[in-house]
Amino acid sequence: MFGPFERMVAFRYLRARKEERFVSVIGIFSLVGIALGVATLIIVMSVMNGFRQELLGRILGLNGHLGVFAAQGNLTEFDAVAERIRRIPGVVSATPIVEGQVLLTSERGGASGGLARGIRPEDLRARSLIAGNIRSGSLDDFHGEDAIVIGTRLALRMGLAVGDRISLVSPQGRATVIGTVPRVRAYTVVALFEAGMNEYDSSFVFLPLEAAQIYFQAREAATQVEVFVQDPARVRALTREIFAALRDRPVRILDWQETNSSFFQAVQVERNVMFLILTLIILVAAFNIVSSLIMLVKDKTRDIAILRTVGATRGAVMRIFLLCGATIGVSGTAIGLVLGVVFCWNIESIRQAIQSLSGTELFSPEVYFLTRLPAVLDWNEVAQVVAMGLGLSLAATLYPSWKAARTDPVVALRHA
Repeated sequence: MFGPFERMVAFRYLRARKEERFVSVIGIFSLVGIALGVATLIIVMSVMNGFRQELLGRILGLNGHLGVFAAQGNLTEFDAVAERIRRIPGVVSATPIVEGQVLLTSERGGASGGLARGIRPEDLRARSLIAGNIRSGSLDDFHGEDAIVIGTRLALRMGLAVGDRISLVSPQGRATVIGTVPRVRAYTVVALFEAGMNEYDSSFVFLPLEAAQIYFQAREAATQVEVFVQDPARVRALTREIFAALRDRPVRILDWQETNSSFFQAVQVERNVMFLILTLIILVAAFNIVSSLIMLVKDKTRDIAILRTVGATRGAVMRIFLLCGATIGVSGTAIGLVLGVVFCWNIESIRQAIQSLSGTELFSPEVYFLTRLPAVLDWNEVAQVVAMGLGLSLAATLYPSWKAARTDPVVALRHA
């Protein structure tokens, strides 16, 4: 497309002489602007992808994809219900759960609200998010009526360690002759887990199923059967199959899309808005290319006239200035691509380095729910960003190049 003559002249124009430094500086700013725009867009989109994926993995890794509840009260004969659900194709597991809100207190005076969940020891060991992240103690001791497993942040907040006692206070008290008295029971901490999500690590505690049934006065019953499926995107279809399998039992089913819909919709809206805002950076840089090329055309009017006089066609002149603008756009996009990808690959190390230098916390787990900054590169999105950067920068060169090609050599030499 571009011949040796056009390439030679274009690269000569890009290497501005001393008196043309201003035009060259504008070109450099255009290149830097496109590089920063492309890199920032890749980084932000990758972080948003990682944020959504981490949250989805951790929320579904602990809470399950579906929850099967009794239409009224607690779920009786829960083992039979769980067994029917496990027979449905696409279901990975069905786990009976007893849960309730509690107040957690320690002997050292700490207090915190939390969610107590009763689960069988073998089912808890099957939860990789918990079993694979035990920081102290062992799940081998998770049995009997006295054991409890808590999160590391809850333990840190209340000054607890393995072997210490923690008390659970239920808001649903027991009736006595002197009135309603809150249920209080102390348990021994046998293990500390760190799921990597602040909400879980600071508020979730696990009891053996039978101990939870005794504490919550739900003997021979479960609050729900928690269901994990192979494909979380097919929960609606599996919900219908579960209803059909339990047609003789009045149940209600909540899936993860219903319970977390507003949260993930907010993340998606924020992601789209950030994409739109950061695209404006590339757009501004593209306008800088227009400005620099227009100034270059004005500065090279006499050269254009001479080129036309010695036989250069309008197409050749247009290709020269297209190549000037394309070089800035392609170079800026390529630099931005490299910067963005390298930054995403090392984003957690960069965050740690900035935190150590500045002495401030850049990514608070209390605010962002996660303990590390995630980034997941979606190469389709990266390709879209690169294509957009190239498209905008190349489109910005069309008008100045067309203007240069339309220059009348006679008029240009007359006013030179």
